[in-house]
Amino acid sequence: MALHFSTKAGTLSSLQGRLASARIAPLLAFTVADWQADRQACAARVQGQLPAAPWIVRSSCGREDSAQASFAGAFLSIANVDEAGLEAAIEQVIASYGEVYPADEILIQPMLCNVVRAGVAFSHDPNTCAPYRVVNWSEGSDTASVTGGMGGRLWQQAAHSRVPAPAALEPVVVLLEELLSLFGAAPVDCEFAVTREAEGETLWLLQARPLILPSSPEPDATQRARLENIERKVTRGMRPHPFLIGQRTVYGVMPDWNPAEIIGIRPKPLALSLYRDLVTDSIWAYQRHNYGYRNLRSFPLMPHFFGLPYIDVRLSFNSFIPADLDEGLAGRLVDYYIDRLLAEPTLHDKVEFEIVFSCYTLDLSQQLERLASAGFSEQELEAISTSLRKLTNRIVHPKDGLWRSDASKLDVLNARREELLTSGADPLERIYWLLEDAKRYGTLPFAGLARAGFVAVQMLRSLVSVGVFSQADYDAFMAGVSTVSGQLARDRASLDKAAFLARYGHLRPGTYDILSPRYDEAPQLYFDWDQRPAAPEPLRPFSLTLPQMREIVKLLEAHGLEPDPVGLLDFLQNGIELRELAKFHFTRNLSDALALIAQVGAEHGIGREDLAYCDISAFTELQVAAADPKEVLLRSIEQGKARYAETLKVSLPPVITRPEDIWSFEWPETAPNFITQKRVTAHVVQCDDREKLAGAIVCIPNADPGFDWLFAYPIAGLITAWGGANSHMAIRAGELGLPAVIGAGEVLYRRWSTADFLHLDCPGRRVEMMA
Repeated sequence: MALHFSTKAGTLSSLQGRLASARIAPLLAFTVADWQADRQACAARVQGQLPAAPWIVRSSCGREDSAQASFAGAFLSIANVDEAGLEAAIEQVIASYGEVYPADEILIQPMLCNVVRAGVAFSHDPNTCAPYRVVNWSEGSDTASVTGGMGGRLWQQAAHSRVPAPAALEPVVVLLEELLSLFGAAPVDCEFAVTREAEGETLWLLQARPLILPSSPEPDATQRARLENIERKVTRGMRPHPFLIGQRTVYGVMPDWNPAEIIGIRPKPLALSLYRDLVTDSIWAYQRHNYGYRNLRSFPLMPHFFGLPYIDVRLSFNSFIPADLDEGLAGRLVDYYIDRLLAEPTLHDKVEFEIVFSCYTLDLSQQLERLASAGFSEQELEAISTSLRKLTNRIVHPKDGLWRSDASKLDVLNARREELLTSGADPLERIYWLLEDAKRYGTLPFAGLARAGFVAVQMLRSLVSVGVFSQADYDAFMAGVSTVSGQLARDRASLDKAAFLARYGHLRPGTYDILSPRYDEAPQLYFDWDQRPAAPEPLRPFSLTLPQMREIVKLLEAHGLEPDPVGLLDFLQNGIELRELAKFHFTRNLSDALALIAQVGAEHGIGREDLAYCDISAFTELQVAAADPKEVLLRSIEQGKARYAETLKVSLPPVITRPEDIWSFEWPETAPNFITQKRVTAHVVQCDDREKLAGAIVCIPNADPGFDWLFAYPIAGLITAWGGANSHMAIRAGELGLPAVIGAGEVLYRRWSTADFLHLDCPGRRVEMMA
């Protein structure tokens, strides 16, 4: 017969004598009524029935651990209590209950000694409700560090995993399985500790309670079938490919076109299909080939695993190889890149800065020493250097640089959009052409200008590396760059509401998300129109000193690079500015298309919430087929909802290095990108808490340009869960001189965004929780 959960003390008592996989420390419980009637007798029972002090006095309130609410951490527990402090500790625990009921209990146990690790474990993922065994633990003697919110390590494993748990966690998984069996498969949440005894490590159960989930968990077999499909897909993708160099691949959410930053790790079907259509199915490869890299056309860059988008890193690394590089050398280079990422997975959002050699820089010879130590010959290094120099000169040429022709396409995009929107074309036709133009004249040149932007930042960094610029020079240069975002802040201070929204109204925090309102659809949500913000500090253009100019002349000549110092600085500035400008213009096409999609849906009684599940291919079909729009859309929405229900049940690591990672993995603490050389201590708020933004460190999920409205407020700092060193928000923070942590990763972001106060130390590359 299955056990039933009761109070903390009652559940532990019912498990004593029945639990085989862990020990339960001796316990004594009495009610508040018992204590109030005769506290001396209760204290005597503690001293007579439990091992000698120290003890831990724990809450066991009737409101804890129910099927409706856990009240985890709501009530007090006091550790290391001696005989003299027992009465005061019991009184403190009772006082923490607030409204006290006579039947509420106090639980007392001996303190555990020689604790080596402790934490909490769930039988199901509380976020997805899927049957993942989740263990959050910390090494060391503090049994409350994890439950107290101090973070710790996080590991999860699918039910009936093909992959065994790490040896240190295997006993915890066995404990979870036994608790599930004892409690009739009811989802369970437990606290545990491991002590070092003479005979080895011993696992202790400290607490077991029902795990409250927002929906019923799916059967283990359903999860297993889905993960087997993903495993087969990953296994197939990791084999050698006849048209690719490199022996294997890795999948990541942040390399290259970083989907986690742009659309999130679980985008709705409309957002996912739009991103694929506009960028990752083909446009990305056309741009790389146009700029002199290998031809990867017809290779989709972003596979997805039941709706979770990933970048195929082998494809990405292939696309950064100059087209004229010898095939054998190119293959060794891709394998080296992948091996480097496997050795340091935390670099997955910095591959172009830390792993790949995608352009020529003034410190390239020093950077290539990494390849020399990996066995590449001097002749091979020279071949790589020569190819990169030739490719880079094509990009940065002062008159014929590829970025100049890409920039001119933006004018075509804007002219065609105005012509289309003032024409008599119906909404379906406008949607089709807005998106087609967004590809040809928007995301294609944007991809080129983004490439120029990467080259510009790498070249700028190399000026610091070779000693021509100081870090202060670098920061001053970035602060003098004039981006669209900076202009937005200046215009917010000078333009009236109508003029401001006419210029910036198409922006939205989720660029590809139809559920994210545009600025002009919900202006009160983003801005306080009752008061105009103070004008930002005017830009201070960066200028070279004469010695710096002379040194750059020598370097450019010595390295065979074509621009002169003025031409180089012109490229550096334009490369960074035009990337943001191109994004601003192509997102207008995208945003207008999303508005028209909402309009078409409304005409057929379909709301935005449902349209978010529609695939964009349904609208392409309506452009070419004589079909019933409502029927086509509803069919796509139905399929999208079914697929997304499965998306919500899948958890995968940010970097998949082998098929086994599908079944079992530890969430990594990534290496965030620290922007500026500043420090700040401030309270922490979420981006939707507009009343508290001033003077706060603001947390946002990704580095999407639609969050630019934040900079109309005097925020003190910024933290994003996802985003690279060259992402929109990284550039924007550098421009403003705003201390920021870009791309904290899921584990650190969850920890820092729930703190009350943080200290950001950007030069020291650390974040300290103040409370």
